[in-house]
Amino acid sequence: MEHETFRRGRPPRELVYQRLNEAVAELNERMGGLPSPTEAEDIWTSIWHQEAHNSTAIEGNTLVIQQVEILLEQGLAVGNKELREYMEVKGYADAAKWVYGQALEAGEWKPDALLNITEVRHVHELALGPAWEVAPHPDANQDERPGSFRQHDISPFRGGMTPPSWVQVESAMADWLSALSGIRTAEHPIEFIAKAHGRFERIHPFLDGNGRTGRLLLNLILVRSGYPPAVIYKRDRNRYLKALRKADAGDPGPLGELIARAVTDNLYRFVVPAVAGPNRLVPLAALATKERGVLTLRAAVERGRLKAQKGPDGQWRSTRAWLDEYIASRYRRS
Repeated sequence: MEHETFRRGRPPRELVYQRLNEAVAELNERMGGLPSPTEAEDIWTSIWHQEAHNSTAIEGNTLVIQQVEILLEQGLAVGNKELREYMEVKGYADAAKWVYGQALEAGEWKPDALLNITEVRHVHELALGPAWEVAPHPDANQDERPGSFRQHDISPFRGGMTPPSWVQVESAMADWLSALSGIRTAEHPIEFIAKAHGRFERIHPFLDGNGRTGRLLLNLILVRSGYPPAVIYKRDRNRYLKALRKADAGDPGPLGELIARAVTDNLYRFVVPAVAGPNRLVPLAALATKERGVLTLRAAVERGRLKAQKGPDGQWRSTRAWLDEYIASRYRRS
């Protein structure tokens, strides 16, 4: 579900960044930042399920969200998928849970050193390890197991970009980690993070699992920088890959915008509804559900059935209390 305003006409990229920064600033003012996984388990569990499902689906995993939820909550492999697919989701979910904990709990990291090489290797090992045990990469040697850099060169990507030779990977990753400190002075931190994400994927440091690992590291950087994590939905796979190719060509803007929208979506879909009181005005996207989507709520507003206020930014906002009144009135009419 995208932010309702984004659907009705794509605003300039600067406005996308501004809205995200305003939403994060409000979260910081009201709650002192993101709640930790122990303080807000429901919020993080919902994000966890969606990220594990969608990030693996982008790479071809065929489990549906209900199978993912049962696997992660009950440890049951429902359906007749290959064992590798269940292990892909389980490994990714284990890595994502580690990422969330490292991002929000006190640790050794510092603002000028958001990541270190040990963490990069550990995330890859967690994400790839379970599936590797049942279906290892056919071209891997003993020194290319999960957590180890590749010792093969990579064929050119679609669009012509070629990752560096494997002998250059270690130094390229050291440069990549060092460059992350630039986020402190970046005019648009999200676009800087997008540029870093694209650069990681171009380095392609591992033989397999670079997409999954890159998105996990993206979220570690995001949350350590004060943003909620991003979920890149499988429906946006083509747009995401196209944005990565533009970043390869030197234009990180579309990727930055996509990530900004994904982070904003998580704010409105998971965080804001959980922390907003019943009488607080919030965007319609924060009140939407599978049963009542943003367009349905907007139609109710335009028909005068759902109370709402239109802000100077053109967005309609309503409250949980007004939504409850609207739902109750529908039942009375029926």
